[in-house]
Order: sequence, then C-alpha cells, then structure tokens
Amino acid sequence: MNPTPKESSVKVAVVQAGAVPFDTDACIAKAVRLIGDAAATGAKVVLFPEAFITGYPKGLNYGLVVGARDPVGREEFRLYLDAAIEVPGPETKRLGEAAAAHHCHVVIGVIERELGTCYCTALFFGPDGRLLGKHRKLMPTALERMIWGFGDGSTLTVVDSPYGRIGSVICWENYMPMLRMAMYAKNVALYCAPTADDRDTWLASMQHVALEGRCFVLTACQFLRKSDFPDSVRVSLGDTPDAILMRGGSAIISPLGRVLAGPHFGSENILTATLDLNDIGRGKFDFDVAGHYSRPDVFQLTVNEAPMPAVVTRTGEA
Repeated sequence: MNPTPKESSVKVAVVQAGAVPFDTDACIAKAVRLIGDAAATGAKVVLFPEAFITGYPKGLNYGLVVGARDPVGREEFRLYLDAAIEVPGPETKRLGEAAAAHHCHVVIGVIERELGTCYCTALFFGPDGRLLGKHRKLMPTALERMIWGFGDGSTLTVVDSPYGRIGSVICWENYMPMLRMAMYAKNVALYCAPTADDRDTWLASMQHVALEGRCFVLTACQFLRKSDFPDSVRVSLGDTPDAILMRGGSAIISPLGRVLAGPHFGSENILTATLDLNDIGRGKFDFDVAGHYSRPDVFQLTVNEAPMPAVVTRTGEA
C-alpha cells in the first residue's frame, strides 16, 4: 500500500492557464512549455486544470434544447470530437517526453476520444515519461452530460511516487462523498483536483477535502477569455471578446486545511509550495477517515472497479 512517503518534502506546482480551445497542437505545445516553466521552479509534481487539452467548452450550448438539436451544434460537437486526443497516442507521447525532460510527475486534464465519445480525463505521467494511468470523470455535470461520456470504476487510479500516492478527482466529483471515501481508502497523499469551478465557494470545498482525507490538496482551474475560442463555435457567455469566462482560483492546501498557495484569480499563473510530507502522519493522529475514524460495523462502502464495456466479445465454446 506504500503507506508512507519515501521523501520528507516535495515542491509542487499548480498551473493556472487557459487552454487553446479546439486546437490540439497548440494545447500540447502550451502544456509542454508550461511543464518546463513549472519544473524550473523546482517542482517535482505538476498539476494542470480540467480539460486543459483540448479545452473546457465554457459558454457553449451546442444548440441544445430538450427534444431538439440544431445542425450548427452538431458541427460544433464534431469539431470538439476531432480535437480530442486518443490515450495513448501521439499527444500523450509528447506530454510524456516533456515530463521526462524535466524529471517530474505531471497530472493533466484532457478531453479523451474513444470511438465517437469524448471523456473528461486526468492523465498521470511519471518522471521517466511513462503514462502511468488515467482517471475518467465518473459524473459529468449538467450540460457536460451531453458532450462527455461517463467513466467507470476501472479508472479510480492512484499512482505511487516517492512523495506518496497521487490520485485525481475531477471538479464536482469532489462533491460525491462515496468517491472521496474510495480515494481516501487508497491512501492518497497528493489529492489532485483539476476543476472548472472558479467560484469563491470552491476553496472551502478543497479545504474540507484536505481535512477529511488528511492529505495535501492541489487544485487547478483555467484562466480563460471569450476571445480564446475560435470563431467556428458559438460562445453565449461574455459581452466582449475580453470577457473572462473562467477566472482561476487555483490553490494548494495542507492536510489540516491551511492554504499554502492561492487562491489566485484574474490571470495565468504558476503557484508553488514546498510540502512537509510528515504533515500527513501528524494529521492522521486524530482523524483517519478510512481507518480508526471509520465505523465499518455501521457503514461500509462497496466499490465496483470492473471495466464496463458496451460490447464484450467471447470466443470459443461456453
């Protein structure tokens, strides 16, 4: 279970930056540059926002109303689907090469394409450049459900590192108590929360997660303007091209809920903090939600981590 970190401290970075929506190559190039910028601070773990590649479609409605779709919205979705990346694929290779070049762990939000479906996914890269795993968002929120598929329990991924286990829970998945409990039971030390939620209330939620899980929480949100979107899609939010659609709010929080960096609003930025990893053990002294503070005689959580494919092919005789 890798219960304790091998290192006693680590510098981490949270990248607050906007995607280049619908432009795969530009998103990858920007991510590669920002990985280098973050690593130059000395960071060994780097977190990017939700859907950094190839964009969170803030302000798009794809022409949807209950009971009808419009042709322009179908084309907007086709553009989004075409921009999404395959995992693994050439784009993940470039991201892995950047992680290896700078000897850091990278957790980054992407829009993943499989068949004709997009998934909101977090990818984990190791300092050797390997793609260590992925987490697909289990529950897209509101209109996200029309453009993203649903993940299953097979990608409740945590990866080992010298700094403790790294896991990711995306945006409003963090409001799912049972999902949080499943992650705490995996002994997550660095709890990564890429998000599109830039409200004032998000920080309090992240502090709650840190206190509840007695883990470090890293949360990253984009800084995005209306003008960042191409003219080929309709953006219904914002009155002017300079209108801010996502204002950031990224932060780093300790296991006892202390804000170590951020929240930062209003511009792109890289937030950093040096974490005392022994704070995790100090926090578990009086509260271990999946351990001594649980009551399995009263409450038990069952988690299905089996993949749920739509088609299962069987060969040979039954």
